[in-house]
Amino acid sequence: MPKVKQQAASSGGSSDDTEVSFYDALQAGDIERLMDCWADEDDVVCVHPGGPRIVGLGAIRSAFESIFNSGTIRVQIEALHTMASMTSAVHSLRERIELLTREGSVVAYVIATNVYHKTAQGWRMVAHHASPATGGVEDDASHAPQVLH
Repeated sequence: MPKVKQQAASSGGSSDDTEVSFYDALQAGDIERLMDCWADEDDVVCVHPGGPRIVGLGAIRSAFESIFNSGTIRVQIEALHTMASMTSAVHSLRERIELLTREGSVVAYVIATNVYHKTAQGWRMVAHHASPATGGVEDDASHAPQVLH
């Protein structure tokens, strides 16, 4: 079955547009829309909190399908920091994740890094690395006074 690329991602757009599409698809549990945000490359990589490195579109798709089968996910993006050039962008952010389980709602914080490359199809994700936030919602360490040596 041929993929239908998202409008925002395929019309040029920006890495920000692709990121919005990624998180919208994540919340909707829409695997096709989510996978359309990824670059069509063999070496794309994804790391979920506490999980192993997942390499390749097939393995990434399976991992997200497993997450979607576990229930509804609500994600709010906080503390976004973006570094970009003409052909790549790195987004560092905090995800506030609310999982709806049989026992009720569970909230967790995750620190994520998303890497995007500008491809012939528009901006696409090439890496998503997420780790549990150890400090919850406190300010970033960069706001603290810095002392070298």
